[in-house]
Amino acid sequence: MLLLLKMKGSSQLIQIPKTNLSLFLSVASKSSSSSPLSSEIKTEIERITRIINDHPFPDEPLQPTLFQLIPPIALSVSFVENVLGRLFATHSNGLKALEFFKYCVDYSQLTPSVDAFEKTLHILTRMRYFDKAWELMVEMGHTRPYLLTLKSMSIMLAKIAKFQSYEDTLKAFKTMETDVFVGRNFSTDEFNVLLRAFCSQREMKEARSVFQKMHSRFSPDTKTMNILLLGFKESGNVAAMELFFHDMVRRGFKPNSMTYNIRIDAYCKKGCLGDGLRLLEEMEQVHCLPTLETITTLIHGAGVARNMPKAKQLFDEIPKRNLQPDVGAYNALISSLIRSRDIKSAIELMDEMERKQIEHDNLTYHTMFLGMMKLSGIEGVCELYYKMTERNFIPKARTVVMLMKYFCENQNLDLGLNLWDYLVEKGCCPHSHALDLLVTGLCSRGRLPEAFECCKQMLERGRHMSESVYRMMQRFLKQYDEMDKLMDLDRMMMKLQSVLPSSRGQAIGSTC
Repeated sequence: MLLLLKMKGSSQLIQIPKTNLSLFLSVASKSSSSSPLSSEIKTEIERITRIINDHPFPDEPLQPTLFQLIPPIALSVSFVENVLGRLFATHSNGLKALEFFKYCVDYSQLTPSVDAFEKTLHILTRMRYFDKAWELMVEMGHTRPYLLTLKSMSIMLAKIAKFQSYEDTLKAFKTMETDVFVGRNFSTDEFNVLLRAFCSQREMKEARSVFQKMHSRFSPDTKTMNILLLGFKESGNVAAMELFFHDMVRRGFKPNSMTYNIRIDAYCKKGCLGDGLRLLEEMEQVHCLPTLETITTLIHGAGVARNMPKAKQLFDEIPKRNLQPDVGAYNALISSLIRSRDIKSAIELMDEMERKQIEHDNLTYHTMFLGMMKLSGIEGVCELYYKMTERNFIPKARTVVMLMKYFCENQNLDLGLNLWDYLVEKGCCPHSHALDLLVTGLCSRGRLPEAFECCKQMLERGRHMSESVYRMMQRFLKQYDEMDKLMDLDRMMMKLQSVLPSSRGQAIGSTC
């Protein structure tokens, strides 16, 4: 039997086999529960993500494919959130994520969740699709205003502050107040979001200017001061941070655990563990209870100071403080062990995490790979790499680029290709820097067909390649009289350019 569905705004009927529908309904219903995702659900989420990423872009519309693969009546809130989360993690093209979100909104009976909307917005703004992001915010503001939250505002303003000017960011804040968050009275919470946008980019001159211009309209609170304090800390200026802290106290704001955590982190990153421990004592004296973040920061600081006994002591004290060590605390201790060149104990700590069912995250792997590269060489790196892939873990871009660089520089191009194929198979769009490294290595060894295939896969997934890689491919393809392949690259790049304008350093193709 077939289920017939009609696309919105079209007379086209989509047929879905009943057997597939039953399977999907089963998986989607299980994903709606609050329990951890089963391997079956994870596999289905991965499959849908891979299909979306592999879909020819922008040659064919995505929604008919979604109709064939994802019956609207089978969608659950949790399933949609998890697919969007995977699209975000795999660096999917923003327009594909937007099409998936709109499909779920327009054709299903679901009430879209705040989390799904925020993930879609994050994917769009990360790729600088600001026009599409604004359109989505305005549309949701009219039809589903509950989706417009402080976090969605923060996502938008942070990316505008990163990629555009100070004036553009202030204009965006004003637009949100007058045209997007209609009927909402902007107060200190919204003011804090604007300040955080500048502070997260370490633009403290701009943050000061905003504070001076607008603090009379929006009454600052302790959170406001902590945001500014964090900005000074992230800029690396401990003296400026301390001056602001004393000004904060002088203004009558009472420091809380977050205030202390920021200051402790600043000192620990500078290797001043003694100052961090002094602040810990001060916290306890004023009855401001240290949090797990406080102790984790100090463990990391002990590692920076090469004081392994203190790091272990702080870690062992966590349960005594009625706290439970999490992945962050373990990562801090692993980092300290790596700095002390104790790779064996770091491996044992990873094993302990598994026994205690504390999942390794990207920082765990990144830290361990760094340690393996310095202390164990290619054998240790390969062993950990194979363990990571056996567990189906997807590393973040920073770790992927680090691994690709290591493999290519150590004459292990096959491992680099293996990593690329693993990511593509998992539905990822590998970072352009990883492509740069791999293609450079392949071309220098005369492996042009493999380099071409990697470039093609990148473009097919709706991501630009860099100008340097394009010029390299152009030179080698001409040299080996592969003009048809060069024309294929140019065609794909020009097609992509029509919907995704390239930014600085990205190739736009050329006529041969």
